[in-house]
Amino acid sequence: MGQQETVATSLADTVRADIGAALAAVDADLARRYPGDPGTRQPIHTVYVPGDAFTADTLRSWGDRALAMLDEHAPDAAALAAVLGLPDDLAGPVYERVRAKLEREPIEDLRIDFEDGYGLRSDAEEDETAARAAALVAAAYRDGTAAPYMGIRMKCMEAAVRDRGIRTLDIFLTGLLEAGGLPDGLVLTLPKVTYAEQVTAMVRLLEAFEKARGLAPGRLGFEIQIETTQSILGADGRATVARMIEAAEGRATALHYGTFDYSASCGVSAAHQASDHPAADHAKAVMQVAAAGTGVRLSDGSTNVLPVGPTAQVHEAWRLHHGLTRRALARAYYQGWDMHPGHLPTRYAAVYAFYREGLAKAAARLAAYVAKTAGDVMDEPATAKALSSYLLRGLDCGAVDPTEVARLTGLSRGDLEGLAGRG
Repeated sequence: MGQQETVATSLADTVRADIGAALAAVDADLARRYPGDPGTRQPIHTVYVPGDAFTADTLRSWGDRALAMLDEHAPDAAALAAVLGLPDDLAGPVYERVRAKLEREPIEDLRIDFEDGYGLRSDAEEDETAARAAALVAAAYRDGTAAPYMGIRMKCMEAAVRDRGIRTLDIFLTGLLEAGGLPDGLVLTLPKVTYAEQVTAMVRLLEAFEKARGLAPGRLGFEIQIETTQSILGADGRATVARMIEAAEGRATALHYGTFDYSASCGVSAAHQASDHPAADHAKAVMQVAAAGTGVRLSDGSTNVLPVGPTAQVHEAWRLHHGLTRRALARAYYQGWDMHPGHLPTRYAAVYAFYREGLAKAAARLAAYVAKTAGDVMDEPATAKALSSYLLRGLDCGAVDPTEVARLTGLSRGDLEGLAGRG
């Protein structure tokens, strides 16, 4: 008595050892290809500003213009709730948080655009604009006025503009280094990627820059913009986007869907080009599956319907943008593009309502999971991971507060990150 009973087995230890040896390469490949969430904050949107329009007060200007639009077209919580259909219990908290966000941090991710939004200029003009952008970004990080994430969208790797894009990237990165170094929130975007070989070329370019400036290998990553049909399905019938992630050799940080270029490449007429078109849903579904588990984030595209003009027209554009943002969140696209200061109120309203309306239920389910009491739902580790990620995203963007999450779950942020598999 008191001794553990021996159970009967039939297999020799060498069987397990042989199977382990046979699968060692698979284990290593899984670890390399699917490292999981990078453990960092993901911005809820990206704002694109043409290179020549970017100034030192761009971020503050966008916030002020968005606040002015609220003052004019939705001056209180009830007014905004009536436009967007927010429930009464969310109207006050969402409105207050939206205004506070626009005052504190109006833009989470800013991309200075040297591609479609900038167009073709003389080499001297683009050189000057790229150098000025680097100086302004460096100054913003020094004085604390920068967005959490900032960077540029260069021209693509197609032959006609390739040399210009490479030069602009070189000038911008060199300018940052000369001004004090590369900021932690630096983001680079490679547009109109059609072949995986173009991604490989970007990798070689960044390797060369790192070597030239003595940077640690892998310091520079980049986003891949999905804007053509060939980036979703190649001529060989394979999912090209998965090959692009592989070709990035660990440097791909995100996949951004380009609503209008992709729609046009599918032959969708201008009146029907939108992020909720079936062609867009198919492309994003392929992107989502290809990126799952790789640590590569996803971003939806934008709407080109701007909230301008009389109040009725602004409200109509707000409802459209709010609905598209809500739809994307439900489909696990937690980031999108915003093209106008008037999109900021509805971006934040949609995101904040999404995280606040599910806060109590998600927190209760997670607390029950941790306490091993199921209640009326039996959750598994994968669901606990999703619940934790949901709460962390809400914390990151300011939709919920650390104190209320801790009160409802009994968990710290570190606990949530552990359950979510971050880091």
